[in-house]
Amino acid sequence: MRSAGILMPVASFPSNYGIGDFGTEAYKFVDIIHQMQLKIWQVLPLNPLGYGNSPYQAYSSFAGDELYISVDRLVTD
Repeated sequence: MRSAGILMPVASFPSNYGIGDFGTEAYKFVDIIHQMQLKIWQVLPLNPLGYGNSPYQAYSSFAGDELYISVDRLVTD
């Protein structure tokens, strides 16, 4: 069975802090892709960046990058 999806790195979302996060814009994006009946949201690795700021050269395979935590949602939740 085929499925349709989209590649959208989390860091690409608009933000007041220079890098996208799992904040309000990410929630809006999920609502939009749900309305479009897309089944897959592909993201780049979410680990801390390693050598050359590459997500594929991470220094840990278990850690998540704290930059993707939404400061605004932390305050409101």
